[in-house]
Amino acid sequence: MSGAALAMAPRRRRVPGLWLGPLLLALAILAGAAIGETRLPLSTVLQTLANHLWQAGYPVDRIDAGIVWSYRLPRAIVAAACGAGLALSGLVLQALLRNPLADPYLMGLSAGASTGAVLVAVAGVGGGAITMSAGALAGAMAAFLAVVALAHAVSGGSGGGRATRAAAAIILAGIAGSQMFNALTAYVIARSANAEEARGLMFWLMGSLSGIRWQDVAPCVAVTVLGTGLCLWHRRGLDAFAFGADAAAALGINVRAMRGLLISATAAMVGVLVSKVGAIGFVGLVIPHAMRFLAGTRHDRLVPASAFAGAIFLVAADIVSRILVPGQVLPIGVITALVGAPAFAAILIRGAGR
Repeated sequence: MSGAALAMAPRRRRVPGLWLGPLLLALAILAGAAIGETRLPLSTVLQTLANHLWQAGYPVDRIDAGIVWSYRLPRAIVAAACGAGLALSGLVLQALLRNPLADPYLMGLSAGASTGAVLVAVAGVGGGAITMSAGALAGAMAAFLAVVALAHAVSGGSGGGRATRAAAAIILAGIAGSQMFNALTAYVIARSANAEEARGLMFWLMGSLSGIRWQDVAPCVAVTVLGTGLCLWHRRGLDAFAFGADAAAALGINVRAMRGLLISATAAMVGVLVSKVGAIGFVGLVIPHAMRFLAGTRHDRLVPASAFAGAIFLVAADIVSRILVPGQVLPIGVITALVGAPAFAAILIRGAGR
C-alpha cells in the first residue's frame, strides 16, 4: 500500500477540538481536589493553590489546606497520569498487535508488574537495592515475554495466513499469563506478609490511590509524558500498522525495531504506574475504542485524545470511589470495572451493528 493510499484512508467523525482536553482535565483535577469524604468549596482549593504556588496569603484553614495540597491534589494528578498512561498502553498494543482486545490488563502486563512490585516490597527481593518501580518494570517485561512465547508456541508463528490465529492466541496467552502472575502474587503475599500487610496489599492490587503523595507525582507524570511523546513521534508508523506489518514494512518502517521499542516503552510505563497505584483494568481497553468513534483512526489525533480521555476518566473514577459508599473508600479498579464493562459491551454491540 502506497503512502498516498495511507494518507487517503477514511477518517471517522472528528472531536470538536482537542483544545477541550486540557481544559476538561484541569477541571477534573480541581474537582478531585474539592470532592471527597469532606467536601470543600472550590474557592478553598483555588486559594490553597495560590498560597502554595504564588504565596498569595489567603486565609485558609490549615486542615483544609493540608487536605487539598498534601492529599487530594497529588492523588488527582497521579490519577490523571495513570489514566493517560494506561489508555496509551492499550492504544499501542491494539495497534501493534492488530487485536481490539489487547490492553495491559488482559495481556498480563499489569499482573506481571504487580508480581514484581510485591516481590520487592514484601519478599525483599534485591535486598533493598531495587525499587518497587524497577521490580514492577522487570515483572511487566517478564510477563510480556512469557505471553509472547506462549502465543508463538500455540499459533506456530504469526506469518502468512496465521495472522488471525496468532491474534487470538496472544489474547488467550495473555489471559493465562495474567492468571499465573496473579497466582504468584497471591502466593508471595500469603507466604511473606502478615495479616495487616496482606489486607493492604490486596486492596492495593485492586487499584488504590490512598497512599499517593507528592514524591509519587514526578515518576508517574514523567513516564506518561515521555510515553505520549514517543507515541506521537511514531504516529505514522502506528497508522501503517493498521494495514498490517507487511504494509508497514512496504512503507519503509523497521517493523521489528518499532514494535520492540513501543512495546518495551509500554511495559516500562505500565510497570511504573502499577508500582504506584496497583493493577487497574478496563482503562486501556475501553478508552482507545471510545476515542476511535470520536476522533477517528489517525494517531495524530487519537494519541492525545486517548491520553486526555484516560486521564479524565480515571480522575472521575477516583472521585466516585471516595463518595459512592459514605465513610469508605473503594478500590478504584472496582469503579473502572463497573463503568468499563458495560461501556465495552456497548462498543462491541455498536461495532457489530456497523
